Amino acid sequence: MTATVTTSPLRTMTETTPTVLWNDSADPKELETSIGFGAVGATCNPVIALACIKADLPRWTARIREIAAENPRAGESEIGWQVVEEVSVDAARLLTPAFETYAGVNGRLSMQTDPRLHRDADALVAQAERFAALADNIIVKIPATSVGLVAIEEATYRGVSINVTVSFTVAQAVAAGEAIERGLRRREADGKADDVARMGPVVTLMCGRLDDWMKDNYAKDKLCFDPGYLEWAGVAAFKKAYAEFRARGLRARMLSAAYRNALQWTEFVGGDVVLSPPFAWQQRFENSGIVPEPRMDIPVDPTMIEVMYEQMPEFRKAYDVDGMTPEEFDDFGATRKTLRQFLEADAQLDALVRDVLVPAP
Repeated sequence: MTATVTTSPLRTMTETTPTVLWNDSADPKELETSIGFGAVGATCNPVIALACIKADLPRWTARIREIAAENPRAGESEIGWQVVEEVSVDAARLLTPAFETYAGVNGRLSMQTDPRLHRDADALVAQAERFAALADNIIVKIPATSVGLVAIEEATYRGVSINVTVSFTVAQAVAAGEAIERGLRRREADGKADDVARMGPVVTLMCGRLDDWMKDNYAKDKLCFDPGYLEWAGVAAFKKAYAEFRARGLRARMLSAAYRNALQWTEFVGGDVVLSPPFAWQQRFENSGIVPEPRMDIPVDPTMIEVMYEQMPEFRKAYDVDGMTPEEFDDFGATRKTLRQFLEADAQLDALVRDVLVPAP
C-alpha cells in the first residue's frame, strides 16, 4: 500500500471504488483544485464560511455594505448569514456538472443551519427549506441532537436532502440514519418516490473530533495504554456504523469528516461512503504516494477496541449502538465542544459585520 505512483491517489480511489470525495471547504480556489482530484461535493459550516469571507475580505466587505444599504433594518446576524448564503451558492455552481452526472446523489454543496437554532426543531426545518431553495444542489446540515433528529426527519419528509452533522458516535449515526429513513418513507407514501431517488442524504461521523475527545479523556483520567490506539477510535466507530447501516438497509450514506490522520482515508476506501477531508489533507494524500486499496471491510484490531472499551467509558458510549439515548447526545463532550465552536464562529461573523458597519474610531 506504500508503492509510489504517478497518478492521483484520490482519483485512483474515486475511479476504481464506490468511495467518493467531497471537499471540506467552500473556498472556490480550493474547490476547483479538489474537483481536479475527483471531488463531487463540498461543505460549508460557520467556521468554514468565516474562513472563506476572510480569504476574500475586500469583496465581502463591499458586499456587506451593499446588503446593509439594501436592508436598512437588518441586524448583524441577518447580514452575515446572507453573506454565508452567497458564499455557499457560489460554491454550489462549481458542483452543478457533478450534480447532473450523478442525478442528485452527489454534486451537492452542504450548508449548515445556524447553530443558534439548535434548540428549535421548527426553526431548523424552516431554515433547511430556505437553504434548499437557494439552488437545486444544496444539501443542508442539521445536528445529531435530540432536537436535531426531529428536524432531520421532518425536513427529509419535506424534500430537503440532509447532511447530518455534529455527529461522533455509532448511536448518533444510526439514530440519524433511521430518522432520514422515516422521512424518506413518509415522502414515498405521499407518492414522491421518484423525487426521493434524487435526494442523496448523508450522515456524517466526525472521526477526528471523536479521537480528540478520547485523547482529552485519556489525559483527564490519567490512563496508560498505547496512545496510538486513540488514532483508531473514530475509524472503529465509523466502520461499525457503516456495518449497521448496511444491516438495517438505511439508504443514507456515511460521510467521514474532521480529519486528524491518514487512517481516516485509507481505512474507508472501498466503502459506499463519502470522504470529506479538508483541502490541506487532500494535498497530503495526493503527495503521499499511497495506492489506495479497499479496506472498509477489514476490521480494526480487536485488541485496540477491547482496551479502549474496557478503560474508557466515553468510548463505550461512542462505540455501542445503544451507547446513548438521543437525550444524552446533547451532553456528549464532543457535541458540546463542537456546538460551542460553531457558536463562536457565529459570534465572530457578527463581529466582522459590526466592524464593517460601525468601524472603530
